[in-house]
Amino acid sequence: MPKIIEMPKLSDTMTEGTLAKWIIKEGDKVTNGQAVADVETDKATMEMPCFFEGTVFKIIVKAGEKALLNAPLAVVLEEGEEAPANLDEIIAKAQAAAAPAPKAEKPAAGSAKKAVSTPGPRLPTAPQPRRAAARGSARVKASPLAKKIAEERGVDLTALDGTGPGGRIVRADVESAPVGGGSSTTRGPAAPAIRPAYGAEDERVPTSTMRNIIAERLLASKTQIPHFYLQMEVDAGPLMDFRTNLNVMAEKSGGNKYTVNDFILKAVIRAAQAQPAINAAWDGDAIVKFKSVGLCVAIAIDDGLVTPVIKQAEKKTLLEISQSVKDLAGKAKNKKLSPDDFAGGTITVSNLGAYGIDQFAAIINPPQAAIVAIGSIRKAPVVDDKGQIVVGQRMWVGLSGDHRVVDGAVAATFLAEMRKLIESPALMLV
Repeated sequence: MPKIIEMPKLSDTMTEGTLAKWIIKEGDKVTNGQAVADVETDKATMEMPCFFEGTVFKIIVKAGEKALLNAPLAVVLEEGEEAPANLDEIIAKAQAAAAPAPKAEKPAAGSAKKAVSTPGPRLPTAPQPRRAAARGSARVKASPLAKKIAEERGVDLTALDGTGPGGRIVRADVESAPVGGGSSTTRGPAAPAIRPAYGAEDERVPTSTMRNIIAERLLASKTQIPHFYLQMEVDAGPLMDFRTNLNVMAEKSGGNKYTVNDFILKAVIRAAQAQPAINAAWDGDAIVKFKSVGLCVAIAIDDGLVTPVIKQAEKKTLLEISQSVKDLAGKAKNKKLSPDDFAGGTITVSNLGAYGIDQFAAIINPPQAAIVAIGSIRKAPVVDDKGQIVVGQRMWVGLSGDHRVVDGAVAATFLAEMRKLIESPALMLV
């Protein structure tokens, strides 16, 4: 009996994936656990393993094409096995099984249908500015997650206004709609999309699944979360001296080499413990206060930015944090990150200091309530304790906060704790 390689669930919110690249080809032998393709999900591009052995007989989905969750991607035959005459029928049945269920009809007026709750912190809804598609249109622009929730709730997507890029319907739009219905208010004609004008020599590059998800989440964050921003300048001289001495000793003993970012991450963890109100999220009508610190580390890759998580970061030493970051960065660049690497984040750190950026305001990574922005360390004239102008090393630390969860005084206290630790780095090891 032929075996089918199906589109696996590589992300907790994944409903479809893009087959970025096949590592194998028709005629190749595969073994159990062997990586056979790179699949682009809503989180990152990951390697897809095969869970049986045999010979690849037929590749169904070509590189660059999208496939629904559990859709057939390739056919594998056992050694000596012949392809059955009804192989096309077997593939068609597998494709039909992976297809989404037909949309539920609208319930009659007055009928009640219980909404399916979506677990975890969620974003509030905002006025929807743009109609996603004309009623009765054959195609509706909506994210896979939005389509799934709409099917569960019996929501008519053609009656919704999308707040995503280009009027795309996102999760928050569906959650704000009445169950079994569509848009809750009557709106006028939608404003036309603002599109760039470009010539024949300009290049229009289609966006990846990951870039589309990034666009959706950042747009939702910026339009639905009331951001506020704080900046604080800190003396980075003690940290630089401490790091230099530590690395000199590590080099002599063949130990770990520490980066400035390792110390910054440790300072964020300790400051979040000292001011736990930062380590929280908005959940509609409540605030979730996380017991553990799940530290999201922003890592730049070709397709954008990924934020894998150092779990239970408060329990890790400086050495363990340094090793965790190196491991996650290596996995990100080699497309080895797993869904578990993205789970459990409670606060994010974005460091652009290596790019020469002095200070910036980061966009919150929803549903978290805060993101820390780290700038470069630069030499600057400063006034010392004796009133003399001397050369110092300065660094800007910023925080973007969700004002529904975090008050200004709380955020200021958090940054003050970070400054204390950076200016007295030995405290991080106590």
